[in-house]
Amino acid sequence: MGKLRLQKYLAEAGIASRRKSEELIVRGKVKVNGNVVTELGIKVEPNMDKIEYNGKEVKIQDEYVYILLNKPIGYVTTARDQFNRDSVLDLVKTNKRLVPVGRLDMYTSGALILTNDGDFVYKVTHPKHEINKTYTVTIKGIVNNEEVEKLRQGVKIEDYTTKPAKVKILKTDEERNQSRLEITIHEGKNRQVRKMCEAIGHKVLALHRSKIAGIGVKDIPLGKWRYLTKKEVEIIKK
Repeated sequence: MGKLRLQKYLAEAGIASRRKSEELIVRGKVKVNGNVVTELGIKVEPNMDKIEYNGKEVKIQDEYVYILLNKPIGYVTTARDQFNRDSVLDLVKTNKRLVPVGRLDMYTSGALILTNDGDFVYKVTHPKHEINKTYTVTIKGIVNNEEVEKLRQGVKIEDYTTKPAKVKILKTDEERNQSRLEITIHEGKNRQVRKMCEAIGHKVLALHRSKIAGIGVKDIPLGKWRYLTKKEVEIIKK
């Protein structure tokens, strides 16, 4: 292994994605051979240079793992939480330093991948790779075809318009005044599906991510996890 850019080294070590690692460097959170580094251009030699993050030495993992968790409601997807709330990392017991691939908010359940492969994190989270994420969403009110078509074409949220989405009506319940939709997107904006539904006038009552890149959690009980197969990892990476 030759020299690596510092942000790539941190990503390979499972600290964070490359973009997030760049932020950590600029904020002075990383040391190389005892010196704080804030420039992004520096390269390091694995197994030669000593890299530290938050005062602890960071080494690239010898083996990558990829875990698919069926996240329950009530867990945050950050490694450290300022309010000391339960984290998804509490559900996955391993000696590997894992990071969540993207985020699900505390009140959203479903498919979440955790890994120590920084390049994999980048692949899944960067919009240019267009990795599909499928959600089942229960909304207040009876949705109509015109509203569904708006979601398919893209709706205005704050300062951007969402990309076209795949949307199906799964069920409408007039007695409860609720509708259930399946929405597939490849973007990852903050609380995007909730905001999309609000943009057509419907409040989200429940949100579950059922699939990532077509890989689902239907057979995984809430709070449980399994390793991705080699074939599944290849499907996402291709």
